[in-house]
Amino acid sequence: MKVAVTAQGPDLTSSVDPHFGRAKQFVVVDMETGAVEVVDNAQNVNAAQGAGIQAAQAISQRGVEVVLTGNCGPNAFRTLSAAGIQVYVGIQGTVAEAIEQFKAGQLSPAGDANVAPRWGMT
Repeated sequence: MKVAVTAQGPDLTSSVDPHFGRAKQFVVVDMETGAVEVVDNAQNVNAAQGAGIQAAQAISQRGVEVVLTGNCGPNAFRTLSAAGIQVYVGIQGTVAEAIEQFKAGQLSPAGDANVAPRWGMT
C-alpha cells in the first residue's frame, strides 16, 4: 500500500504541509517495501484554480491508496474519493510521525472535506 503525505520538504523529517492541493511536495511511502518517492507539486502551489484536482490526479496516477494531510478541500476530496483513495485530515508533525500514527491505527479517515472551496467553487 502506498501512502502520500503532504510535506513542506523532501523527506521523512519534513513537516506535514497543512494544505493538500497547494502542498509543496508529497512524500509517497510504500508501506510494504519502505521505498520513498518525492513528488514535487510546484505547478500547483500558485495555481489560479484547480490545484486540488490536479494534485489529486497526480497522486492517483502513482497508485496511492491513502493521503495524510492537514486540510483537504471539497474538489480534491471528491477527486481522491472517486479514485478510491482514503483521506485523513488534521495531520500534524513530521512525515515520519504521520506514517507511524497511520501504521499504529491512531488515525481515522475523513468522511468529507474539512475546508471550504478556495475560489467559491463547489
